[in-house]
Amino acid sequence: MPGGGISLDGSHWVHCRRGFLLPVRVLSRLFRRLFLARLTHAHAAGRLTFLGEIEGLRRREAFAAHLAPLKRKNWFVYAKPPFTGPEAVLAYLARYTHRVAISNSRLVSLDDRGVRFRYKDYRRNGRARFRTMTLMPNEFIRRFLLHVLPKGFHRIRHYGLLARATCKANIARARELIAAPLPSIDPSTQHAEPDLVAATADHRPPCPCCGGRMIIVERFGRGGEPRAPPSPQAAVRTAMP
Repeated sequence: MPGGGISLDGSHWVHCRRGFLLPVRVLSRLFRRLFLARLTHAHAAGRLTFLGEIEGLRRREAFAAHLAPLKRKNWFVYAKPPFTGPEAVLAYLARYTHRVAISNSRLVSLDDRGVRFRYKDYRRNGRARFRTMTLMPNEFIRRFLLHVLPKGFHRIRHYGLLARATCKANIARARELIAAPLPSIDPSTQHAEPDLVAATADHRPPCPCCGGRMIIVERFGRGGEPRAPPSPQAAVRTAMP
């Protein structure tokens, strides 16, 4: 999610407010609604088990009365910047989006007894956490295919600026606008024609090092070569009679 967006007329970059990116209050209400709705659906489908003192919640009326106060309470989504920066977040997500269910390095052997591989048992600590398991080939394939998305599903979806159809053009334009200074609005040109305003915009590419606007010193056609600056010796010979 980019921290801003291109203006509707495409002339400048609109930054998000400082210290704000995700609407935490909206996310909290959305999470509350979805969580309670899924919980109610699971109760109606008989997928919840109630034992002991809460056995009476099996009845739909009692369960609905139990959830009613939760709908009026404020829920909170805990969102904060990552400690180690966005690079660590991308590395963490990449392990789930750009890797298969099991890597070749974890496969130990394949024989008549089945497929033997290494895994981590997070209920244990130390070296005992690293263990091995042997499964029959059909069971190994079944578990592996549980990680394959069904037809029509996508692991990553892109929207807005990152939509596949216009991704490259939008990112290039966004980088150009972010490097450019914010346009100063002249009252005399507020009602000018859009084409006239766009024609006066500066579309020089930004410097990849400092981000400033680059200055064009020379243009040369396709297949041509830029002219080298004259050497001091050549300049002296030209000045001599």
